Amino acid sequence: MAVNVGAHTSIAGGADNAVDEQVEIDGSCGQIFSHSPQVWQDPNIDDDEAERFRTASADNEIGPWVIHSSYLVNLCTPKDDLRAKSIDSMQKEVDAAAKLGVDYVNVHLGAHTGAGVDQGLTNAASALDELDVPEGVTVLVESDAGSGTKLGDQFDHLATVRERTSLDIGFCLDTAHTFAAGYDLSTAAGVNETVAAFDDVVGLEHLACLHLNDSKHDCGTNKDEHAHIGEGLIGEAGMERILNHPDLRELPFVLETPTEDGKSFSWNVERVRELRA
Repeated sequence: MAVNVGAHTSIAGGADNAVDEQVEIDGSCGQIFSHSPQVWQDPNIDDDEAERFRTASADNEIGPWVIHSSYLVNLCTPKDDLRAKSIDSMQKEVDAAAKLGVDYVNVHLGAHTGAGVDQGLTNAASALDELDVPEGVTVLVESDAGSGTKLGDQFDHLATVRERTSLDIGFCLDTAHTFAAGYDLSTAAGVNETVAAFDDVVGLEHLACLHLNDSKHDCGTNKDEHAHIGEGLIGEAGMERILNHPDLRELPFVLETPTEDGKSFSWNVERVRELRA
């Protein structure tokens, strides 16, 4: 099976423009924001725009797609007002996904901000319980790099939220975040150990997507800064094993790599295909 790789593309000028950009970079799956992720804002996608997106995706055989939730969403928060805003924002994201025919909505757990790890995880699970997720849409909790009081950097955090929520959630592993959180992905052996640990703690059957990013910072630093594929501290050996691991190779790989040094998504998509055996 050919590697299914794409990137986070922009809906500026219309959601279907994200499909056009995916075609330009030779991507076959992808991720979008439904609105600016820096502010509390509702998705503003009308029926015609949604139909164009669905049609263009089908015509170009691009999928699955992921909507990445707002950066302001904090499911772990102990603050009632922020919790209410986060749940409302997530409800609108899953509704937008259904409208666009998007399979997944991706979200970080957020930070407990002093409530403690256990209470933060309980807060996140109960916030997810409040969602009315349309048929055909799945919420994916993304692994985190784990700075400060942010949760989701350890696999047991992910497993605990799944155990405590009634919602049938899945997961998205971000390779740069996982590496920053202390799981060594820089060697084939390290990748094998990390995948086995995820399977043991969370279950590979719940892993739906990977954010494929190299890291500018070393393992265990909790620093989240992405690098081009094979050119960061995960490196070529780690990336090659991730792309060819039998339990990962058929998943969609979504790039969130930088545009710098004369290299953008197109370069990284091509690099992924070179590393795929």
